[in-house]
Amino acid sequence: MTAIFKREMESYFNSITGYIFLSVIYLFGGIFLWVTSLYMGNGDISGVFASLLIIVLLLIPILTMRLISEELKQKTDQALFTAPIHMSSIVFGKYLSALVMYIIGISITWVYALVFSIYTKPDWASITGNFVGLLLVGAALISIGLFVSSTTESQIVAAVASYVLCILIMLIDGIAEFFSNSFLYDVLKSLSFSQHYKNFTLGIINATDTIFFLSVCAIFIILTIRSLDKKKWN
Repeated sequence: MTAIFKREMESYFNSITGYIFLSVIYLFGGIFLWVTSLYMGNGDISGVFASLLIIVLLLIPILTMRLISEELKQKTDQALFTAPIHMSSIVFGKYLSALVMYIIGISITWVYALVFSIYTKPDWASITGNFVGLLLVGAALISIGLFVSSTTESQIVAAVASYVLCILIMLIDGIAEFFSNSFLYDVLKSLSFSQHYKNFTLGIINATDTIFFLSVCAIFIILTIRSLDKKKWN
């Protein structure tokens, strides 16, 4: 797993993907900081997290689209399949590389908070909750993008499919409103990323919401392993 992780991390920085991902996050993070905090003359950076969530939805498919699709297209997946390592190690290595890149990107928010702490007293509970929430949402979306990448050789198809899934997932709240059936409404609401993310924005970190996002990660990582296992034996 360590070898896979190192290789994937190197590939992010040996190509333009990693630099684009980090540059866009830092650029828009700075813009949002100016618009929501500096321009308004307040020390509340919660608006930065809310705005970054939109950028994250757009960037994660770029981060995950090549993880497995590239292996399938270049036929290097055969080397991975015959390597003396378990399929789960391959998947975890790739997943963790994307997750670490994501964490490097959103960690800029702590820099904002530390700078603001020099001049004012930040609400650390709110900042921590927002960061953990953004981290968990991103971790779940990365697992979904990784699974999509394992189903196609085309990076473009993987990116577009991930975009569609990410958008649909974040719009489940709105979709639920179209159902008059209370059971379906409750089921959709319980699957809503927005619903589970909401508490984090208030500085509340509870077990239910955390377990929800970790469960999504686990489910799609397992699906990715099963997808690659199927390709291996075929």
